[in-house]
Amino acid sequence: MLIGFKAVTIDFSTRRFRLVALLKELGYIRSFKVEKAMLTVPRELFVPEDVREYVYDDRPLPIGYGQTISAPSIVAHMTELLDPMPGDKVLEIGTGSGYQAAILAEIVGLEGCVWSIERVPELAEFAKRNLERTGYLGRVKVVVGDGSLGYKPEAPYDRIMVTAAAPRIPEPLIEQLKPKGRLVAPIGPFPFQVLLVVDKMEDGSIEVRRDIEVVFVPLIGEYGWRDEKEALEQLEEKGVII
Repeated sequence: MLIGFKAVTIDFSTRRFRLVALLKELGYIRSFKVEKAMLTVPRELFVPEDVREYVYDDRPLPIGYGQTISAPSIVAHMTELLDPMPGDKVLEIGTGSGYQAAILAEIVGLEGCVWSIERVPELAEFAKRNLERTGYLGRVKVVVGDGSLGYKPEAPYDRIMVTAAAPRIPEPLIEQLKPKGRLVAPIGPFPFQVLLVVDKMEDGSIEVRRDIEVVFVPLIGEYGWRDEKEALEQLEEKGVII
């Protein structure tokens, strides 16, 4: 028995509610569907225990293997830009801890489905465990592979979200997007990228809109960066110290 020790219980539900209210006030959350999803999905169950106390701060957090879970404001903003609808078939590139996939699954509902590609096998397993204990694994299919290639067996997709930075829009993702579909991705050199919103027209042509400047981990793959070394070399060329 510990003398003079008082256990501290963090009220995650209250902190989640307060953060969502703040993101609404700041304009990151603009729709009811995104608000509801972010109120419903417990972010604290998608991060390692050693950073759980910071889970409702608006900042990215490390999840291991050099990867991060995006700040809640970025998750909300990218989801608003993607504008998924109930029943949509969504492809996510970069599963990470599974949190963004759960947000998307909450929105597309039981009639929709999210396919999520993760290149790090250990993270894919971490995400699967998180999705299973939160009840989303049935609606989210996690696949280990090169996300820059998309996932052709289940194409085409209504929506595609990329949560890692590529030097250019990966061509396979455009090919796997349905006409009238939309893709959101951070594109550009390091250390900063620009979120691009890509709409595919009925005739197969695309329209591209630039959004805010962001910072994401590199998308490693055939249509991304060859490896982490290539991305780091670009940072060094620009005089960025990490």
